Amino acid sequence: MDPLLIGTLSFAALFVLLILTVPIGFAMGLCGLAGMSMIIGLGPSLSLFGTTVYETTVTYDLSIVPLFVLMGAVAARSGLSQELYGAFNAWFGAFRGGLALATVGACGAFAAICGSSVATAATMSKVALPEMKRYNYAESLATGSVAAGGIIGILIPPSVVLVLYGVLTETSIGDLFIAGFLPGVLTIVGFMLVVVVVTRLNPEMGPAGPRVPLREKIAALGRTWAIILLFALVIGGIYFGVFTPTEAAGIGAVGAFGISALRGRMTRVNTRDALMETVKTTAMIFTILIGALTLNNLMVFSGIAAALSGFVSGLDMHPMAVMAVILLIYLVMGCFLDALAMILLTVPIFFPIITDLGFDPVWFGIIVVMVVELGLITPPIGMNVFVIKGMVPNVKLSSIYKGVIPFVIAQLILIIAVFIIPDIALWLPETAKTFR
Repeated sequence: MDPLLIGTLSFAALFVLLILTVPIGFAMGLCGLAGMSMIIGLGPSLSLFGTTVYETTVTYDLSIVPLFVLMGAVAARSGLSQELYGAFNAWFGAFRGGLALATVGACGAFAAICGSSVATAATMSKVALPEMKRYNYAESLATGSVAAGGIIGILIPPSVVLVLYGVLTETSIGDLFIAGFLPGVLTIVGFMLVVVVVTRLNPEMGPAGPRVPLREKIAALGRTWAIILLFALVIGGIYFGVFTPTEAAGIGAVGAFGISALRGRMTRVNTRDALMETVKTTAMIFTILIGALTLNNLMVFSGIAAALSGFVSGLDMHPMAVMAVILLIYLVMGCFLDALAMILLTVPIFFPIITDLGFDPVWFGIIVVMVVELGLITPPIGMNVFVIKGMVPNVKLSSIYKGVIPFVIAQLILIIAVFIIPDIALWLPETAKTFR
C-alpha cells in the first residue's frame, strides 16, 4: 500500500478514535504506531517508539514542565486565587460589570504562576462564579468571562505550551516567556474592554457592586504580595539573565512551597494533593507529547509532512499571505483538536516553512499560541467551556458559548494586531538582551 495512503488512513482513524472519546495521547500514539508498522514493519516501529519514549522523558529542557506545574499546584492550594480575586474585586467591583472585570484580571494574574489555561479556568471558576451568581450576573457573562479569562494561562509566562514549542523548535524558552508577557497583558486589557462594552449595552448583565474604601483596597492589594514576589522572582530572573528557565522553574517551585509554609497552608493533605496533581498533569502532558511525536514519525515516513510542507511553501503568494494561510489552518484545527496536541503535530511541519520565509521564530511561537488559545473556547471542543460546564451543570452549554463570543472577537483583533505589528511580541525580548 502507498505510504501516503497509509498516513491518510491513519489520520482518519485518529479522528474516529477522538470521536469515540479515546484520550488524545493514546489515540495519536496508537495510530502512529499502527501506520508505522504498515510502512516499515512492526519490529522497527516498536524500536523507534521505544527510542521516542526514552528520549522524551530524559530531555533536560522538559524538566521545566513538572516544576512549573508543581509551582502552580502548590500556589493554588495556598489561597492565592481567592486573594487575587479579592484584590481585583476591591478595585473593580464597584463598576458596572466589576465582578467580571475582577475575574479577567485575577485569571491573568493567576496565570502568571500557573501556566495552564484549564487549571486557571477551573481554579477561578470556584471563586468567581458563586460571587457573580450572588449579584445576579447574566449566566453568559459570568461563565464567558471565566472561560475566556482562563485562556490567558498558556500565553502569560510561565507557559507549558511555550516550553514545548521552545523544545520542539530549539527556540529560547526565556525569550518566548518574555515575548508572551506584553500580548498577555493586552489580552487582559482587551477582555476587560469587552466586559465594559457588554455591560454598557446591557447594564442588567453585570450590575455594579458596593463601593470599597481606599484603605481596604490598599489592604487587599497588599495581600497579593506572594504572587507578585513569585512572578518577579521567576520572570525577573529570566529577563535579567540571572538564571535559565529551567532553574527559574525550580526556584519557583521552591518559592511556592516556602510561601505556602509561611501562610500555614503546607499541610499534609495540601502537599499530597499538589504532588498528585503534578504527577497526573505531567503524565498527561508527556503522554500527549509522546503520542504526537509518534504520529510525527508517521507523517515523515508516509510523506504527509513533505507533501503539506511543499503545498504551503509552493503557494505563489507573499510571505505574509502564506503566514495568514497557516494561521487560518490553525483556526480551523482549533475547533477540533486539543491545543497541546495541535502545537505538537503542526509545529514540526510549519516551523521550517516560516523560518525559510524569514519570520522570527519567537514571534511565530507567540502568535501561534494566541491562535491556539481560541480553540479552548470555540465549538465543538472548547476545553475551557466544558470545564466551566462541569462547574455549573445547570447552565446550558449554549449560554457559555454565547458568553465567549465577544471575547473571541477581541482575541481575533489582538491576533491581527500582533500579526501586523510583530514588535508587540518582540520588543521585550530585544530589550532583555541588553541586560545579559
